[in-house]
Amino acid sequence: MGKRVAVLGAGPMGLAVAYQLALDGHQPIVFEADDRVGGMAAPFNFSGLNIERYYHFHCTSDDAFLELLEELDLTDKMHWVATRMGYWYQGELQPWGNPVALLRFRGLGMIAKFRYGLHAFLSTKRNDWTPLDDVEATGWIKRWVGPEAYEVLWRKLFDYKFYDYSDNLSAAWIWSRIRRIGRSRYNLFKEKLGYLEGGSDTLLQAMRASIEERGGEVRLNTPVSRIVMEGGSVRGIEAKGQFDPFERVISTIPLPYIPQIAPDLLVELLDRFCSVRNIAVVCVIAKLNKPVSSNFWVNINDPDMDIPGLVEYSNLYPLEESIVYVPFYMPAEHRKFADPDSVFVDKVRSYLKKINPALDDDDFLDIHASRYRFAQPICEPGFLRRLPPPKLPIAGLWVADTSYYYPEDRGISESVKFGRAIARDAAG
Repeated sequence: MGKRVAVLGAGPMGLAVAYQLALDGHQPIVFEADDRVGGMAAPFNFSGLNIERYYHFHCTSDDAFLELLEELDLTDKMHWVATRMGYWYQGELQPWGNPVALLRFRGLGMIAKFRYGLHAFLSTKRNDWTPLDDVEATGWIKRWVGPEAYEVLWRKLFDYKFYDYSDNLSAAWIWSRIRRIGRSRYNLFKEKLGYLEGGSDTLLQAMRASIEERGGEVRLNTPVSRIVMEGGSVRGIEAKGQFDPFERVISTIPLPYIPQIAPDLLVELLDRFCSVRNIAVVCVIAKLNKPVSSNFWVNINDPDMDIPGLVEYSNLYPLEESIVYVPFYMPAEHRKFADPDSVFVDKVRSYLKKINPALDDDDFLDIHASRYRFAQPICEPGFLRRLPPPKLPIAGLWVADTSYYYPEDRGISESVKFGRAIARDAAG
């Protein structure tokens, strides 16, 4: 007989857990605080356009994601596009992302270009990340590319995402980002990325439908206030003032929430969960009646712009208007995170007009800001060793979030792979 399992969180990982449980004949009950499934991949109505609050794209190496599309008969909804990258530096938007662009880049000497290119190439070819696990990232990059290339091409990416934490990040985590993008190339000069018709919501709704068709449930607007434990075992959960008995609970919500809903865990475990720090994000999305550029991704090094880059999503996913995401990453305790949305919106207007002087205020059809407190775990050297194992020493309790697929960066494919693995372990 199948097991009745509580799954906390209806982001991609939580849905993947519930999908696998239902596929294996169990009854998952998903509890989600939001009014929709998806977490950071959830959509919103952007003046008539159903689009994600935070951008997502897919690489040819996203095997778990592509396998799930095939299972759900969504493969024909997946499209691959040759995309471009740019680099805004010294008031000029230059091509980026291939050897020719690197050689022609204005602002770097030839030796710095060679060292940067060699580092990127070797990072793409590396498979074993363990030697980099205890290595600090900025020092690792500087040793490879030299001080000139670091200052021009890397420093702002660290400073405007991690701020005071930028000098204590794992080289393994940075390497995984370089490799993922590098392996999305279908030859040395062309990058290929993918989009799903209807965005991530196409996959999210298909997973939800599959869960419910097999007897599972997805309960929205239902935050869990407590995981009830007794005698070293899970007894159930409390939500909306009601107790619901479960012998197995799988949590996929951000780790910093665990001490709030599971205060009866050992102090040592609570301390380890509390030690996981996260970067927050204010993500501004703009709808324009003309493109900013022909690039999907633009890295930015500009003393007047406090962002590491922007994503022109409509240069990947064909849309009637130009859609641009501009993320402002920062620790939530940073003073700027308390600024009202209007401050970030005004910055984006000025930044986009600076990059493309042909834009004026009338070209902005709509603009919106979203915030997420736990957007990105801060992965210090040796990060994974400091996390408790997903299977906690409480019978019937598993806890994980996007931190657990370190050194891989957060992404739907990684969430799907890890979530399905936890489901198989929990139901075993």
